[in-house]
Amino acid sequence: MIIRPFEEKDKENVRFVCLNSEGPCQMTPDESHYILTTYCNYYIENEGHNCFVAADEDDKAIAYIICTENFDKYKKVFLEEYVPRLDENLIVWGGNAREGARTSFKLQEKYKNDYPAHLHIDVLPEYHRQGIGHMLVNTLKEHLHKKGVCGVMLTVGSQNERGKAFYNKYGFEFLEQCGDDVAFGLKC
Repeated sequence: MIIRPFEEKDKENVRFVCLNSEGPCQMTPDESHYILTTYCNYYIENEGHNCFVAADEDDKAIAYIICTENFDKYKKVFLEEYVPRLDENLIVWGGNAREGARTSFKLQEKYKNDYPAHLHIDVLPEYHRQGIGHMLVNTLKEHLHKKGVCGVMLTVGSQNERGKAFYNKYGFEFLEQCGDDVAFGLKC
C-alpha cells in the first residue's frame, strides 16, 4: 500500500470508498447522489491537486483524503455549480437535499480564518487500524504546509466515536459541537 497524489483514474474508486467507508453501501440512489455531490465530487473535480489516495498493490484507491485549501473559493463554486445538481424537491433523511448541502459547511465557514482548508477522509473498513489515516493526514498536512496554508479542519458526526477518537489521537484540536457536527482543527 502506498500514499500517492490523486489521479483522474481514481475518481470512481474514491466515490466507491466514499459510499462504502462504513461497510457495504445501504443508501438509496438519491442518498448516494447527495453524499457524493455534497462531500466528494467538488474536491476530486476541482482540487485533485489537494487530494491523496492510499492505493493497494493493484494501484486501486482503498482510502483517500480530499481537501480544499481555500474555503471562500470552495463555497463560491460549490453553491453555484454543485448545489443546483441536487433536485430542488429531493428529500434526504427527512430534509431538503439542497438546503442540507447549502448548510453542510457552516462550521468550516465559522473557522475559515484560522483553518482555511477543510478535508474529508475515508478508509474502506477492511483497511481500518493499519495507520492509513495517519499517513494520509501526514501527507496532506505536509502538502498544505508547503503551500503556506496555516490550518485545516473537518467536521464529524457526534455519534462517530471511532472518527472522534482518531482525530483526538492524531492531535486535532476540538473546536466545537453544533448540533450533530463536531468540528476539529489542525495547524499545518
